[in-house]
Order: sequence, then C-alpha cells, then structure tokens
Amino acid sequence: MTTFTRDTEIFCDEEMLREDYQPESITAREEELSAYKTALQPVVNGAQPRNIFLYGKTGVGKTAVSRYLLNQLKRDTKQYDDVDLSVYWLNCTNLSSSYQVAVNLVNTIRSTKNRISTTGYPQQRVFDILYEELDAIGGTILLVLDEIDHIGSNDEILYELPRARSNGYLDSAKPGVIGISNDFGFRDSLSPKVKDTLCEEDIHFPPYDGPELEAILHRRADGALYDDAATQGVISLCAALAAQDTGSARQALNLLYKAGELARATDESIITEDRVHEAREELEQSQIEHGMRELTQHGHLSLVATLNLALAEETPARVREIYPRYRTIAEQSDIDPLVRRRMHDHLADLAMLGILNRQSRNEGRAGGQYYEYEFNVGLKLVCEVVDTLDGVALPRRIGEHL
Repeated sequence: MTTFTRDTEIFCDEEMLREDYQPESITAREEELSAYKTALQPVVNGAQPRNIFLYGKTGVGKTAVSRYLLNQLKRDTKQYDDVDLSVYWLNCTNLSSSYQVAVNLVNTIRSTKNRISTTGYPQQRVFDILYEELDAIGGTILLVLDEIDHIGSNDEILYELPRARSNGYLDSAKPGVIGISNDFGFRDSLSPKVKDTLCEEDIHFPPYDGPELEAILHRRADGALYDDAATQGVISLCAALAAQDTGSARQALNLLYKAGELARATDESIITEDRVHEAREELEQSQIEHGMRELTQHGHLSLVATLNLALAEETPARVREIYPRYRTIAEQSDIDPLVRRRMHDHLADLAMLGILNRQSRNEGRAGGQYYEYEFNVGLKLVCEVVDTLDGVALPRRIGEHL
C-alpha cells in the first residue's frame, strides 16, 4: 500500500497558482504593458536605455510584467548585431543603503566567484568596482532593483548609476535602471536630483478590480485545476474578496490555492465557497502572525507592553498608559527605550498591520483628542508569538499565560 499518490481530483498543476509562477501571457495590464514597451524601445534601437520607475501595491503585477517583458526584450534583441543586452535582477528587501545595493550588485554580476565583503570598503570604492564590472560586460545593461523602497532616503546609487556613463565612469557599458516599489510615497520621498534621473519614465500599477482578478484566476485555474474541481462561484468569490481588500492578484491566487489545499486535506473532490471563506480566515491569521514576528525590536516591546495591559483587562488603553509598561520592559531587557512619541509610532504601525485596533477619542477642551488601543486579534495567538521572542523580558503576567 502506497503512502503518497498524485492528485486526480483537485490540482493537475498547482505550480500555476504559486506566487513565483511566470505566465506565458499577461492578463489585465494592457495599458501598463504598452507604456513599459514604449519606455524600453531605446534598447531595441541600440540607444542609451531609459530609466524606469514602477510603483503600486504588492501583488498588482509589477514584477510579473517586468519579467515577462524583459524576457521578450532579450529574445527580440538577439536579431540585432549591434545590441548586446544583459539583465540583472536584485531584490532589495533586506538592503537599507546605497552601499549595500552596490555590494550586492557586484556579487550578483560576479555570481559565486570573487565575491566582495559586505563591509570594509569605502562607498566610492564599491561604486568603482561596480563600474569596472559593468564595463567588463559592456553593451546595454538593465539593472532591475525590486523592492527598491527598502533603501529609504539613502538613495545616492539611484543618482550615480543612471549618470555613470555621462560622468565618465563607464566607457563600453550603457546602463539603465528599473526601480520597482510597493510604496506609493517612496517616489515622492526621493531627492529631487534622483527623481529627475530615475523617473524618466514612471508607470503606475493600480489595484486590480473584480473582473480583472476573475479573468486572471480563470486563466490560471484552467491549467492548475482539473475540470469541475471548483463549484461555479468559487473563482468569482476569490476575485471579489481580493478586490474588496487589496486588489492583489497574489491574494486572489493564494485564496484559491489555500481553498484547494483545504479541500485536498479533507479528501474532498471539489472546492466549495465554504472552503474559500475558511481559507481567508487562515491566511489572514497567518499574515498577522508573520507581521508580529517581523516587527522591529521596539515594535516587539510595544506589542508586549500592550499585551501586558490586555491580559489585565486594562484595554482599550491610551499611549500614556502603555508607555510606562514599555519603558519598564525595555529596561528589563537591557534596551534603551525610545521617547514616548517614537514609541507611539510603533503602536501606529501595529494598528496599520491589523494587530491593534486604534480608536480616536475627543473629550473637547477638558480632555482633548487622543487614541486608544486594543488588540484586533486573539490574545492566545499574540501570546504564542511573544513566547518565541528573543531578548525581550516578559512581565510576570504574560509568563502566567504561556
């Protein structure tokens, strides 16, 4: 008797529902594709490439469209002898400075040989090494910097790279930068000189609406699911739920995939709308749990301070009530506490992530306007996450609940 057998009822190719799947064609992004294609036309003409900035929320197709169109560009430029195109991708999620971006670009180009250390060089020396690598490659080079907003205000490289040729740092290479950002505000936060240089062509990817998400899901589901593996309303429901929330194709695909997994786990032969609702609840809880684990050190301290009050049934609580607990926990953890205003920023972040519920109160001249905070998720889940934190001294009350 075999322990594992292949699916014969739900998934025939579940890879097509995964986040990293690259479709053979792009659905519901005709305007963006047209603008992107126009911005890339100088590459085909053998000219200096334009610098392009893409922005929009996560899951709205920026990376998928880029991979699709750049693959088409690499294929089509092979017919021209005077165009030698190279494309390098760098995800900047864990990078917070121009220095780190430059080092990682050098190491991406060098692959596994002669990689340079991430520390120990002056920034200009790293830039010089990068220019040497680019000139050694020569031709047209597109550098795709995904999640570029993570570098924050340290944006010198976004000015230096596009101007490297005109400034005499490059002879044989013609570089172009494609910046991809999930943060609508990042473009506006760029220094004026960087904005003028990087955003020669900027393309906004708006959230998908319900019909667009439904079209995307139908195309993926046709290859991912067996015939009649989902009831009639499942695709529409996944699309509608994602459209109402984020307008993200990624969210819609995750809903359908998770609903299929839940059906498979219970030996059901068809995905129902009930499974979609169940999938939504599980994914939301997982997302919130991930958000709590990924907080900064002071975010964790703010979380623990608020939890301490919640377990004592002292929430909703104001900042002036949370802050003393925060200071005490920080000092017990040998961490220098932030001033009250900065700690309040971390509470606001917790509310933005859906972990806390923030309510504005106004008591007029007597009490003024203030915020109150309470948990928007189950305290059991918060306790489970807090129990795994390193370097945070947990108050006795929390310890009693673990």
